[in-house]
Amino acid sequence: QLQLVESGGGLVQPGGSLRLACTATGRGFPLYVVGWFRQAPGKEREGVSCITGSGGIENFASSVKGRFAISRDNAKNMVYLQINNVEPGDTAVYSCAASQLQKCIPNFRIESRGYDYWGQGTPVTVSS
Repeated sequence: QLQLVESGGGLVQPGGSLRLACTATGRGFPLYVVGWFRQAPGKEREGVSCITGSGGIENFASSVKGRFAISRDNAKNMVYLQINNVEPGDTAVYSCAASQLQKCIPNFRIESRGYDYWGQGTPVTVSS
């Protein structure tokens, strides 16, 4: 069982950057696929990125490809989401989630179902 806590959100100007962090507590973190999701006001939750347990495979939604990067440090039980060249459309609450059974396959839609553990989310607001 894992507990996940996100951090790093806040107010950022268009064109800026920020790095979100997902910190896990619990055992077996390297066994988990971790996904990042976001939900903007009035919109459905969107999967934006995922990374396999070893960190060897990554996937990004087409809406963020080229601007977002994902990485993990299993020694620290952490996964990071780097957001570059932020746009107003990036405004949302960002949440991380983990699953031992979920897949992370490049160019496949990142679905929220199948993720067992979720953090509370960290808000990101893009505004000048």
